Amino acid sequence: MFFNEGGGYNQEGYTTRADATFASSNRQARMVAHPEGLIHCATMLILNDLTLYRGPRQLFEGASLTIFPGHKAGLTGANGSGKSSLFALIRGELKQDAGEFSLPPGWVIAHVAQEMPAVDTPAVDYVMAGDEELARLHGDVEQAESADDGARIAALHARIDAIGGYTARNRAAQLIHGLGFTAAQENTPVRNFSGGWRMRLNLARALMCRSDLLLLDEPTNHLDLDAVLWLEDWLRAYPGTLLLISHDRDFLDNVCGHILHIAHQEVKLYSGNYSTFERRRAEQLAGQQAAYEKQQREVAHMRSYVDRFRAQATKARQAQSRLKALERLTLIAPAHVDSPFHFSFRAPPQLPHPLLQLKQIAVGYGDRAVVSAVKLSLAPGDRLGLLGPNGAGKSTLIKMLAGELAPLAGEREENAGLRIGYFAQHQLEQLHPQDSPLQHLLRLDPSAAEQSLRDFLGGFGFIGDDALAAVAPFSGGEKARLVLALLVYQRPNLLLLDEPTNHLDLEMRHALDMALQDFPGAVVLVSHDRHLLRTVCDAFVLVADGRALAYDGDLDDYRRWILQRVKAADTEETRASGEHSAEARKSKRRDEAERRQQLRPLKAALERWEKTMLKLETQKASLELELADPALYEARNKDKLRVLLGEQTQTLQALAEAEEQWLHASETLEQNEREP
Repeated sequence: MFFNEGGGYNQEGYTTRADATFASSNRQARMVAHPEGLIHCATMLILNDLTLYRGPRQLFEGASLTIFPGHKAGLTGANGSGKSSLFALIRGELKQDAGEFSLPPGWVIAHVAQEMPAVDTPAVDYVMAGDEELARLHGDVEQAESADDGARIAALHARIDAIGGYTARNRAAQLIHGLGFTAAQENTPVRNFSGGWRMRLNLARALMCRSDLLLLDEPTNHLDLDAVLWLEDWLRAYPGTLLLISHDRDFLDNVCGHILHIAHQEVKLYSGNYSTFERRRAEQLAGQQAAYEKQQREVAHMRSYVDRFRAQATKARQAQSRLKALERLTLIAPAHVDSPFHFSFRAPPQLPHPLLQLKQIAVGYGDRAVVSAVKLSLAPGDRLGLLGPNGAGKSTLIKMLAGELAPLAGEREENAGLRIGYFAQHQLEQLHPQDSPLQHLLRLDPSAAEQSLRDFLGGFGFIGDDALAAVAPFSGGEKARLVLALLVYQRPNLLLLDEPTNHLDLEMRHALDMALQDFPGAVVLVSHDRHLLRTVCDAFVLVADGRALAYDGDLDDYRRWILQRVKAADTEETRASGEHSAEARKSKRRDEAERRQQLRPLKAALERWEKTMLKLETQKASLELELADPALYEARNKDKLRVLLGEQTQTLQALAEAEEQWLHASETLEQNEREP
């Protein structure tokens, strides 16, 4: 990163922005010390004593902070605290109610559009359009070519070259491949993808933009773990400034060097990653006696669990990884002592052994098996995480475990006492829109006392009137919490959780994590939340290449495996398309531009002779019409006849010459167009 006193920062493919001063109280530019040198305040994102309302509700007041170019800051806080509103302020969609907000002039801001367009544009072209400057340059080239402005054409192609425009298609393809699309889907129309996949295309389009500031709001919600790992690496290498709203601890830890936390109508900026922020927040809460005592109860509970597990664990690498994760929980718990979510799984009526067995199972759709030869036995206390690339069959396998999908071959044997609790995203849409959370619980247990049900719902954040409100306007997070509440209430002994943390904030994720520690039944988990996988799962199954086999590595090993797999696929694709495909495309664009320049005079000549022929044909027809008049051949009109016959001869000669020239121009153009 290079800081410039004359304005914004330079990075490959960017131009330095013009100088501008920060609008301070005395309207003068101020200088700020930074580890990489002195820079103008105009090159920073600054909030100065800022207050923001959304309608009548105050989100925060007196917020003062500075985000330097190149910083990557995670934005955290409870749902409704003002995170998305802060993004709207930065994008210029909201105005502050008091204080000052400053953004460097000329900064290009990229964000993920929430609209899901149903257009016929091929996926790769849709993503390429995220580079607005490149799209604008291509339009300018067409105008310059129409105007036959050779100097401007050359200048525009030089600019396209400078911003990497000739490799844009390759970059767009790499983005969509990293986010889970196959090479065969590059030219698939956008309208053919589901809503979740269109959101991935919107994310790729935002990443395609050569931005100074990137705003990402829950970018991992629609991604699988392999896509999350790819995105994590991409964002670490991103040279601009990043503001990231996320409820994924590991993602925040691995991407962000600062945390911007909104709580109690205050905005505080912490240096360090999310784990560092949690420790500092725990220290702050420890200063309050009541909170401190509650913290200690949480820590004592977690330590006792760690000790029990340590006494049973072997020295296997997976067990040791699990121990480390549980020990980390004792540090995390105090930072969430003021969380509104606290619940535990109710004891199942019975815990038969085994709960469920799969014997040489094949599962898929129609006659096509996605996963074959699956052998699995689940018993109380098992904690199993399903890993595997996007589309490998993890969700298909978990649907078969839930009984929603019949096996194509093999045997699925369940114990008579099996009680399955299945969480999947489609269940959020199966809630009764006009019913309240309380009414949903009453459907399960009509004889239960209303107060006991409301107490139960309170642990999931449905307090007071929220327990009586209709579900229809609920957010995705509120619906997910309600589905979890319904699942917990039914006292399952086998939990099948397919991406349970989508839409859940950090506090609710922590509450789920804590509740799962004491769950006596078995758990099968599919999740892109690595923190949840680490702290819940004792063993992993890798679903890949049509098989589901025990995986003896940990999540760090899996990360290396999946990234190597992606790299190998990219290498193979590059080899198939030629080692110099990007350079070849660049050269081809240049050659095509030169060809258009060479052919333009020939096309112009052809058009001129076509116009001449049309004019002469009109003259010829007019003369023939006059010469067809019988009166013209009378003695008194012999001079006029002589003139018209002369004009006819000249016209026919000119027409013959024009036809010959047109034919020559046409043949020359056709020959040049055929030449490589």
